[in-house]
Amino acid sequence: METIPVEHGFLLAGMLFCLGLVGLLTRRNVVFVLMSLEIMLNASGLAFIVAAARWGHAEGQVMFLMILTLAAAEVAVGLGLIIQMFRRYQTVDINVLSEMKG
Repeated sequence: METIPVEHGFLLAGMLFCLGLVGLLTRRNVVFVLMSLEIMLNASGLAFIVAAARWGHAEGQVMFLMILTLAAAEVAVGLGLIIQMFRRYQTVDINVLSEMKG
């Protein structure tokens, strides 16, 4: 059974991370920002899995489970914040949060 080369796995993880970073920096919708963060977390998890497969250790898989746990907590808190933001401002645009009211 042939395996994927380590370089290809790291290249894919790097491209996914950059895609998430671009989405994080350019989007103004909170939902898309959270999706970009999820892409970045999954890219780092993929890098851990590829490294663990290369060196034959299980620590990469354990780190991936920790990343999945962190992502689940981030989604739960993020969705709660989005619901509260939409109830208060009737929008999910990040720029609305930065406006001060006096």
